[in-house]
Amino acid sequence: MYLADSRNSTTRTTAAAPGSTRPGRRPAVPGTVLALGAVSLITDVSAEMITAVLPLYVVTALGLSPLGFGLLDGINNGVGALVRLAGGHLADGGGRRHKVVAGIGYGLSAVCKPLLLLAHGLPAISSVLAADRAGKGLRTAPRDAMISLATRPEHRGRAFGVHRAMDTAGALLGPLTAFAVLRVAVDGYDAVFTVSACVAALGVLVLVLFVPARLDTGQPASGPAPARPALRDSLALLRRPGLRRLTLCATLLGLTTVSDAFLYLLLQRELGVPADLFPLLPLGTAAVFLLLAVPLGTLADRIGRRRLFLAGHTVLLLAYGLVLSPLRGPVTVGAVLVLHGAFYAATDGVLAAATAGVVPTEHLGAGQALVGTGQALARFVCSLAFGAAWSLWDGRDALAVAAVALAAAALCTARLLRTGDPSGADRDPGGADHDDRRTTEGAPR
Repeated sequence: MYLADSRNSTTRTTAAAPGSTRPGRRPAVPGTVLALGAVSLITDVSAEMITAVLPLYVVTALGLSPLGFGLLDGINNGVGALVRLAGGHLADGGGRRHKVVAGIGYGLSAVCKPLLLLAHGLPAISSVLAADRAGKGLRTAPRDAMISLATRPEHRGRAFGVHRAMDTAGALLGPLTAFAVLRVAVDGYDAVFTVSACVAALGVLVLVLFVPARLDTGQPASGPAPARPALRDSLALLRRPGLRRLTLCATLLGLTTVSDAFLYLLLQRELGVPADLFPLLPLGTAAVFLLLAVPLGTLADRIGRRRLFLAGHTVLLLAYGLVLSPLRGPVTVGAVLVLHGAFYAATDGVLAAATAGVVPTEHLGAGQALVGTGQALARFVCSLAFGAAWSLWDGRDALAVAAVALAAAALCTARLLRTGDPSGADRDPGGADHDDRRTTEGAPR
């Protein structure tokens, strides 16, 4: 402990010395990452309260068909994906832009929570959810860019793992809170929406007070902040082979990733989970995600982030196989949730860390947005297709088709990644990805 404190003290003193430009002086997990993690934790409590009750609310209380719910769930992914591009582009250029754009996104989502009290039909709920997802789309890329800028390249997997673990702690507390509110409140759903709105407002307050407007990137301040890159420069990032491969792989795998809500509905219907325990299903996923996010993020820094990202989808394929198997009972439900949580721990923050390694610093927001948009739009298409397949056939047959498609997508992704890195070593000796370049060499002009 004393040794660690002494080292950190020396680090801070040396980093402040004039002319020091080495980013290695920054701690592995900076305070900015912890502050953003706290914001995400609080915000996810609010968001997951809604997510935990929404499937049953719209299917049971409002009587929507699986196809209608697929449209609703697709909006969650599609709208946020389209707005994410704008959020990433607007935030780039240095200065206070990352925090401002992220703050607008968090604020928009907070405003939408109480509006669910007034929305009772599919058009109204779709509109509110679209605005909420637009807020998420605005904030995601700037937030991930801030994490990348504040962290040394070789420690980004760990930093994103810490952030995602804190975020997932909120995902763990959200369904518990919703479950408790439903138990004690007379108008259960309205009470959940009200409490969710209050918690979301608290998250915005923490962002304003505790997240620094300007990041300590380990580089000396020299002159005014750079101008925001032109839109054509942001879009031209796809000319970079590393980013293009990541975007293509994330999109291909996203097309075969069944949404959480559909997977939980399948568990409830196929494996006989009681309806009153339905809000607790996300807890299993969140608990495993929380436990594994940091260890797998650290592992990704060592063995390669893209490699672990692909392995995570193989774990998801095993989860699909268990749901389709004749096995039943609480043990099977638990095993599916463990695999589901491990999938997220191996892919969510790991993909963001891998993306940060293949784009120049001034385009971090746009780079995160491009990869995230490709993945989210693909999941939007998957939600629509899965809802339609469930309506035409049944949920079990639809999942079987998705599992076959996921296996094929994983094989194609492995080939794409192997083509981009024939040696199979998708990381440099420092732990970052093979394409990690912190200079702007080869960047769009």
